Amino acid sequence: MPFVLKKLFVKEKQRAFIFLIKELGYAQKEAQRFIAKGRLLINGEVMNISSKEIEGEVEFIHFEPATRNLKPHIEYEEFVVFDKPSGVLIHPQNRNTQYSLIDELKYQYGMNANIIHRIDQETSGLVLCSKNKKSERDLKIMFQERNMNKKYLAMVHGKLNSNISIEAPLLRKEDESSIVRMVVKVHKDGKKSKTDIKVLKYFPELKMTLVECSPLTGRQHQIRVHLFHMKHPIVGDPIYGQSEENIIKFLDKELSREERIKNSGASRLLLHASELNFKLYDKNYNIKSSVDFLKEVQKSLLI
Repeated sequence: MPFVLKKLFVKEKQRAFIFLIKELGYAQKEAQRFIAKGRLLINGEVMNISSKEIEGEVEFIHFEPATRNLKPHIEYEEFVVFDKPSGVLIHPQNRNTQYSLIDELKYQYGMNANIIHRIDQETSGLVLCSKNKKSERDLKIMFQERNMNKKYLAMVHGKLNSNISIEAPLLRKEDESSIVRMVVKVHKDGKKSKTDIKVLKYFPELKMTLVECSPLTGRQHQIRVHLFHMKHPIVGDPIYGQSEENIIKFLDKELSREERIKNSGASRLLLHASELNFKLYDKNYNIKSSVDFLKEVQKSLLI
């Protein structure tokens, strides 16, 4: 398990965050953030004031990355790219999460390595990761300035006859309902969002179309919501286009593979991050996934 309760001994009285910096090698901001999140305990009680002086035995909830031997897709001096399988989380959902991609990254490249962007748990494909603090900063600036072009492959319900450009504002509305909280919708009060859709192939026997999606903005669930809005939801989507009853069953992990295929068309979300194009340190990169997406599609359609 990535999070373990570690017993530590503070020989000389000192501020809590300074001790974590010296003992575990954290940066100051990291140490202060972890303490604020309640990961430092004294006599079994949370101590969340980073400037408070501590002495003697303490406990710290420490992240120790695990590995499942997921090999990087491609590696350079400053960064690495993984071809993430569907079902693998990017970050732990909570302290009981057994494994996520951040585990694999930090296990292989050290605690200063970090993930630059997110894709959904069920979305497969390319994830860009920095190997050090400098490249993390530079890559995140690149994303913020929208100097990253991403392409996705998706299998959608129905027949698309021509390429389309979807411009529809997206809103994530907070609500008491856990379902509503995680659902993004097209709404006039939402953030400006645009996705270009290129038709690749129609499969008449499946009544499905393979498309290439280029999100020109980076909103949560953008491709999924835009395609659902156009009445061509992604095959296998367990949220958009599903009844509230089936959404709850999916979230509670009570939806069988057979039920999911019957309801949504596939056993997983058929969305794959297939290509990354960007420029870093005066060098252009064009990185393509090696996964055969159509084979993944075929496997997911079988009960």
